[in-house]
Amino acid sequence: MRNRITLITGGDRGIGRATALALAEKGHQVCIGFRQREESAMEVVEKIRHAGGTAIAVQADIAEEEQVVAMFRQIDRELGPLTGLVNNAAILMPQSTIEAISVQRLATMFATNISGSFLCAREAVKRMAVRHGGEGGSIVNVSSAASRLGAPHEYVDYAASKGAIDTFTTGLAVEVAGEGIRVNAVRPGFIYTEMHADGGEPLRVERVKASLPMKRGGQPEEVAQAILWLLSDEASYVTGSFLDLAGGK
Repeated sequence: MRNRITLITGGDRGIGRATALALAEKGHQVCIGFRQREESAMEVVEKIRHAGGTAIAVQADIAEEEQVVAMFRQIDRELGPLTGLVNNAAILMPQSTIEAISVQRLATMFATNISGSFLCAREAVKRMAVRHGGEGGSIVNVSSAASRLGAPHEYVDYAASKGAIDTFTTGLAVEVAGEGIRVNAVRPGFIYTEMHADGGEPLRVERVKASLPMKRGGQPEEVAQAILWLLSDEASYVTGSFLDLAGGK
């Protein structure tokens, strides 16, 4: 069985952290991509290593092309040929209606949430595609239930960025299916993560959970298990698909 080498962008907290730990437990060699929180990223790495796994942390702002390229080259050197990518890194800005959204805010958010995922997928495909000498692989994009719900009065720009990720997932899945690469997405919603604090409401899940059919928020580990399955051989005939994890919303 070939080595499974997987990059998780934004792997230092929340869903990314839970995913990195779950993948390492299943034998993946993991790279924790992070932008700022080096201490948190290294804590994940040390936890994996302490359990006998293999992990590295690489700092990169995925909105910057040169940094993305450098990150993938470091993975090549330190781990080997990539077999999996979890496009998880994204940013959320304080809650806002459309009237207060600036072009600068849009540019910053779309550069990370959309362009960053495109750039990481580009570099992954260059390494995984059969025509480039690769052995195939799997990409999982972390979208959001907001792409379906629109996040009115709160995050319409974030929701739009995730709508782009949905379309990207569908198109890329068809484009690279013949190259041995599967591309799928998860759409979490109302998950207990630190990201809500970035939006200015750390307890948002507590506020909305009663309106959900399941009457509770989700845990990062529940999303991680869905990602783990999509990356696994058990999902070998699944591509261009979406798994919704939003408590029935």
